[in-house]
Amino acid sequence: MTPEQAPGGRLLVCPTPIGNLQDVTLRVISALEEADVIACEDTRHTRALLDRHRISTPLVSFHEHNEAARSQELTRRIADGAVVALVSDAGTPLISDPGFQLLRACLAGGLAVEVLPGPSAVITALVASGLPAAAWRFVGFLPRSRGTELETLLARTQETLVAFESPRRLPRTLALLAQLDPERPAAVCRELTKVHEEVRRGTATELAAHYGGSGAVVLRGEVVLVVSAAPAEHGREEDAMHALRELIAAGAKARAAAGVVARLTGTRANDLYRLLTTADSD
Repeated sequence: MTPEQAPGGRLLVCPTPIGNLQDVTLRVISALEEADVIACEDTRHTRALLDRHRISTPLVSFHEHNEAARSQELTRRIADGAVVALVSDAGTPLISDPGFQLLRACLAGGLAVEVLPGPSAVITALVASGLPAAAWRFVGFLPRSRGTELETLLARTQETLVAFESPRRLPRTLALLAQLDPERPAAVCRELTKVHEEVRRGTATELAAHYGGSGAVVLRGEVVLVVSAAPAEHGREEDAMHALRELIAAGAKARAAAGVVARLTGTRANDLYRLLTTADSD
């Protein structure tokens, strides 16, 4: 059922272009025309899209700072019969963008929700990366901390990993990935669908060298990082145990060595120490 055919108030979740304005679907244009109001992150940004298609539907701001209050207001309007179109600045709403509170409020109130298909930087980057897409995991923006949380995520994810990353932090993230697994395939997808689109594929070491160190490329714009699945746990554990035994043979204490190896390989120090003591007791 198209938006103009559906009766009563409802929420229309409308994906918008991630860079190229021609990527908006005919169905989304129709929804934006028929809506009573369009909720958007930045009214100036969305107005450019509406002007391109001669759409005059009223706009209301809807962003992370007013999402809670605005969700209550819009839910009441939908309950009274209004059609509300939800858009973000780019791509599909709710995917690292505002909208979750509004959608949940509508569902809790038994109000109609219709999600339209359309552009997504996540899907575009995943396909463009050339990495396996049968099983993948999207984590939004990578942890800002460069500590254990990020290391664990990169070292243990057993599916292709897709994440947003800032240009400023990307070199350090790639350096950490190269330290954990130098040959790990990855792709840096920048400014997708825009004039200066770039997709660079390579090993973690190659990408870290390109975007970090002397003579490194200075990045600007939106970046999606795609990383292949971490090595199988069994193989990583065997490598970790081999490294642990070498450190102990060189004079390191077992527990301290287990902690060092765990940080470098993404394994658990307690597991390594347990395997070591179990093997030594056999």
